[in-house]
Amino acid sequence: MKQYLEPSEFINSEHPQIQAQAKRLKSHLKTDVYIAKACFEYVRDTISHSWDYKIDQITCKASDVLQHKTGYCYAKSHLLAALLRANGIPAGLCYQRLLLSSESTAHCLHGLNAVYLKEFGWYRIDPRGNKEGVNAQFTPPLEQLAFSTNGRLEAELEGIWAEPYRSVVHALTTQRTCLGVYQNLPDIQLDT
Repeated sequence: MKQYLEPSEFINSEHPQIQAQAKRLKSHLKTDVYIAKACFEYVRDTISHSWDYKIDQITCKASDVLQHKTGYCYAKSHLLAALLRANGIPAGLCYQRLLLSSESTAHCLHGLNAVYLKEFGWYRIDPRGNKEGVNAQFTPPLEQLAFSTNGRLEAELEGIWAEPYRSVVHALTTQRTCLGVYQNLPDIQLDT
């Protein structure tokens, strides 16, 4: 579990602003379930998804996401992992491979989180942000993610990652606009 509690370059849970926000979210809450839910809802509901709002402030580090209040799904998952780790709750990153849109044959990765809850074990949550057709919730032990995988070559990628995929970091650190990131969303090829 150690790797899911440690700070890192992009999940910089030791940053003073992350620590302060984590403490505010924890407040008087006593259990990991309630603390995790507070952190999840904060990121889901108060951090704008860059593409949904066409925000050109591209973030990757958790502290930058918190400061600018915006990020793509990947960056939002970095912030959620950092807030959870700052509260002593193991958290990692998960990925789905999804169709880019219903009109497209192109695919991309989607970033979300897994949190370790003593009562339930590893539980996936998606702080992407709700909108029409997207309704991610925190309802352990049942998962209610933003997206399901059901199309050709869509997949739930196995594993819980302590660090973000390099292709995700590359997309978020080399592009300067939300359109630039969208046009260069990371993807992986699946064995068919």
